[in-house]
Amino acid sequence: MVTSDSVATAPPQPLSGERNGGDLVVETLSALGATTVFGIPGQHALGLFDALSRSDLRFVSSRVENNSAFAADGFSRATGQVGVLFLSTGPGALTALAGLQEAYATGVPMVVIASQIPLEGLGARRKGMLHQLDDQKASAANVTKSQRLIQHASGIPSAIQDAWTEAVSSPQGPVWIEVPQNVLLDPVMVPQVEDALAEPFDNPPRVELVREAVKWLTESKRPAIVAGGGTRRGHAESWLLSIAEKLGAPVLCSPGGNGAFPWNHELSLQAWVEDRYVTEVLEDADVVLVVGSSLGEVTSNYFTLEPRGRIIQIDAEPRVLESNRPALGIRADAGQALAALDEALPTLDRDRADGYDAVALVAETLAKVQGRLDSQDLAMERTFMADIRAAAPAGLQTFWDMTIAAYWAWSCWDAKDGQFHSAQGAGGLGYGFPGAIGGAVGLGERVLAVSGDGSSMYSIAELATAKQHNLPVTWLIVDDGGYGILREYMEGAFGKATATELTRPDFVKLAEAFGVPAVKVAPGDVRQALESSFAAEGPNVVVVETLLRLFAPTHL
Repeated sequence: MVTSDSVATAPPQPLSGERNGGDLVVETLSALGATTVFGIPGQHALGLFDALSRSDLRFVSSRVENNSAFAADGFSRATGQVGVLFLSTGPGALTALAGLQEAYATGVPMVVIASQIPLEGLGARRKGMLHQLDDQKASAANVTKSQRLIQHASGIPSAIQDAWTEAVSSPQGPVWIEVPQNVLLDPVMVPQVEDALAEPFDNPPRVELVREAVKWLTESKRPAIVAGGGTRRGHAESWLLSIAEKLGAPVLCSPGGNGAFPWNHELSLQAWVEDRYVTEVLEDADVVLVVGSSLGEVTSNYFTLEPRGRIIQIDAEPRVLESNRPALGIRADAGQALAALDEALPTLDRDRADGYDAVALVAETLAKVQGRLDSQDLAMERTFMADIRAAAPAGLQTFWDMTIAAYWAWSCWDAKDGQFHSAQGAGGLGYGFPGAIGGAVGLGERVLAVSGDGSSMYSIAELATAKQHNLPVTWLIVDDGGYGILREYMEGAFGKATATELTRPDFVKLAEAFGVPAVKVAPGDVRQALESSFAAEGPNVVVVETLLRLFAPTHL
């Protein structure tokens, strides 16, 4: 039976041989420098995907829209390019929102092109069209920097160019563009897009704020630095190193900032944010320079950090400034701000009469951290993490899901010459494997994903994606039979865990069913298994059945 509603949702037929709105979309993206598109086709988006066939853009089709968003995110983080995501309407668009929340929270530049129902169905009229929402772009408002609805094909190039500019301007993040089905399919008179320019907006620090910050830092006796994710996004690593050495200041990297400062530098507190000894160093500092971090839940050791000195806080997002602590707030891109500070800061004489020795303080603090770990029965966990690091080449990029291994990695992973990526921005499950897929697509080289058995099930279907595109992704699944971190939290809080245990598949057989080689090994054999997997071609899976425990919390 054919209803009037179903007739209304039948896709309009494009005129063969004529350019349409979909062509304008892909032409503009290509002109802006896009090379790759992630997503899943859908009825209202067919004009987009037909246009892809006439372009040089590479398309990577995931199996779930949320994983497409994670993949575009991972592509952007790994390459520094803008991730591009094509979405269908309604359920497809909504399914991607959790992935976009991670990109928004972490400041990952993405351009999302979502299709829409035909123009006549917009405006919350209940016409009964397939996938119809009252206001689709309003659903994306919480997880994107901006949202646009394009109602005329001639507006497509400018709208995408403006959105791209927003995405790459600090604070970076995903932007949302909607194009109705008939706008994508109808023929256009607009000539082929040949060039498009999207330069990021300048975001320098104000002169008087730099002057005041330099005064504080120059006069400080016990400075310290916290390097957050904004430090990496602003490519501020060289200026951070210079400032730290001029000041003689210990540097702590947040999970998002991991890799912003050399791990084994004599001033490096590494990334031990969840440690009371490190927290005390920050509390005792007379000036703390916080770069690209809100001093949020994890970085503040779960809000137990109580600084006694003054804080200078640099962030491109004005809402971050003083969000947790009073500070001299400097709204600026981290790279531009640290470059200005470094230029204005003299090299200071740190042979202080008061006996303060930052290098000795760092060494003593790290020794205390190791001593605290030594006092706990964590030899297996520490060896396990060390074996993963030993197996991984120095330049390997890694993608970590929200699992106990990742919680360890937040504190103990030395990124070396590679990059460390995790889902700590929004904290949703399922990021690791699809994020790594995007990274492998962009880099064209081997990457590592680490998940638990619970988080892996969020993205298990993407084994098909990895196989279809023959992507060099090694997926390490640490199988402890449940949501391990939640189990540990509940047992600690209530003496028992509820609803954390999971029936899970035979991951080796499941991977092999997708045509992906897989092996199950004991914890002590993980290094050898990973080394073999890194030397192989295409995707592969390493499964380790073990129960990892997290180090005892120091914030309680």
